[in-house]
Amino acid sequence: MPELDRIDRALIRALRRNARITNVALAAEAGLSPSACLRRIQMLEASGVIRGYTALIAGAASERAHVVIVRISLERQTEDVLNAFEAEVRKHPEVRECYLMTGEEDYLLRLETEGAGDYERVHKEILSRLPGVSRINSSFAIRSVI
Repeated sequence: MPELDRIDRALIRALRRNARITNVALAAEAGLSPSACLRRIQMLEASGVIRGYTALIAGAASERAHVVIVRISLERQTEDVLNAFEAEVRKHPEVRECYLMTGEEDYLLRLETEGAGDYERVHKEILSRLPGVSRINSSFAIRSVI
């Protein structure tokens, strides 16, 4: 990952607030010309600092999604096992977030499923087949507080 300067951090903060901001508005917020801003954003995307854009959905569509927090323990914590796990987990859109953790579990995942039956499918077809997994501990979220 490249070293981020003050302007890169300003661009990222603005995109976190509103990923649909126009390039002209983003450039003005960061104190850049529109062409310089576009080049910076393209470099941040190409280097992997910006990995994608998403929409946060409220209302009926998001209420059908059930959030499942999954804690994963691996058989070993070697670099090759960690890399293989991370490469595979990125392939599954049900996994909305994945964090390498300190503590008892190695990874914490946030999944969205259509309910217990769909989670059973995800557990059987995806989670249990991830490389190096020795233990899976899952909890369904009751509701979002924030």
